[in-house]
Amino acid sequence: MSPFPQFSEAVSLALHSMVLLSKSRTPLTVKEMAEKTGASFHHLAKVFQRLRKAQLVVSTRGPRGGFTLSRPPERITLLEVYEAIEGPVSERICLLGEQECPFGGCIFGGLLGEFAHRFREYLASHTLESACHKGEATQNLE
Repeated sequence: MSPFPQFSEAVSLALHSMVLLSKSRTPLTVKEMAEKTGASFHHLAKVFQRLRKAQLVVSTRGPRGGFTLSRPPERITLLEVYEAIEGPVSERICLLGEQECPFGGCIFGGLLGEFAHRFREYLASHTLESACHKGEATQNLE
């Protein structure tokens, strides 16, 4: 896995599905969310296993079951969702995966670390609720 922050398909599905949940008044099943996002049912089910393990969603069984957010959308950051899928965002990045640069200094200077810092800061300062208001892209999925 690259040490550089990235948006894998799993992260994209997690973020978009969590926004769907934050806008829903009732629990949503993986099947419903897969249809709305155009995702593979099996892939999205694995994503939701991770989200449940990270205690970001709660699942309910039964005919009216499905997933709901474990907390209000204004209390779940995009960083929490991202890290539930990809793990912690490191601000110390070496594209070679080294702890110390074998060249004595990174050829990118502080650019990679600055990018990772700003990326992490952005995700930490935005919630599912604020993501709902950022764009209207998700309204077409309803």
